[in-house]
Amino acid sequence: MYRSGYSTCILSSELQSSSLVSQCRHSHRAHSERLCSSAELVQVPCLEARDSMFPSVQEMILPIVFLCLAAVLSPSTGQDLSYVPLPLLTVPSSQQVPDAFPALLTTNADQQKLIVDKHNALRRGVNPTASNMLRMEWNLAAATNAQNWANQCSLNHSPSSQRRTNVDCGENLYMSTAPSSWSDAIQAWYDEVKDFKYGVGATTKGAVIGHYTQVVWYKSYQIGCAVAYCPKSTYKYFYVCQYCPAGNRVDLMKTPYKEGKPCGDCPNACDNGLCTNPCKFQDLYSNCPQLEKDYGCANDFVKQNCPASCQCKTEIK
Repeated sequence: MYRSGYSTCILSSELQSSSLVSQCRHSHRAHSERLCSSAELVQVPCLEARDSMFPSVQEMILPIVFLCLAAVLSPSTGQDLSYVPLPLLTVPSSQQVPDAFPALLTTNADQQKLIVDKHNALRRGVNPTASNMLRMEWNLAAATNAQNWANQCSLNHSPSSQRRTNVDCGENLYMSTAPSSWSDAIQAWYDEVKDFKYGVGATTKGAVIGHYTQVVWYKSYQIGCAVAYCPKSTYKYFYVCQYCPAGNRVDLMKTPYKEGKPCGDCPNACDNGLCTNPCKFQDLYSNCPQLEKDYGCANDFVKQNCPASCQCKTEIK
């Protein structure tokens, strides 16, 4: 994803603070950098600065992509804390072929398989290895929600109410001026691993890691993705993936999975290093395991609000 020249725009938020900081960076082949920041939140960061930040059209005609992340979750309520639009990356002008768009549609079974296989390959390859990493599978409801939102051609994330199947879902976005493969989009999210260290989190202050952590969140085992063509937008190709159940819980961001021997937590339900025994239920409170231990599932409150803790004893949850 790194070309001879690239530019990035980051709209970042502190996970436990309402203050938002917009940052823009422009780098050239020599890797010299210019950094600017503002405390003012703008709806479409860096678009207004694009003319001054980029070389002229005659100097460099390269399409760009824009990444976004949703569903940084509160540990107790599962509600969204922030939306985090992320880096711009260049795409070779040779990929600017509108006729390529239909092949990207996720109604195509081959694209569904590519997306699932790409995620599973990345999840198998995490370092350190994971003992509880679930194998991903395609989810039609999530894909339908993703398509409905992609069709809006918005540079924002979908409302949480439009990111739900039978559980709450997270969301990664990728926007481009030219068609990119699904593999490239997913890899761009994963590549934030360069700024992540297991058990530490972001290795550089302000670095964005949430796309990576969502891709490898251990219990996000269902995925649905979609793409839309937006001819009136600066970014004409809008990619959306929704992950269910949502990852990126604030108090677990440093450890998006459990370190250990592959399938260590699912020795009897393992597919080449990935667990195949997901819990089909979702607790509504992060302290449900303790509530179940203290009060038991005969308690009406625990029974109603902690179905995963009550019904999943050996499954990954």
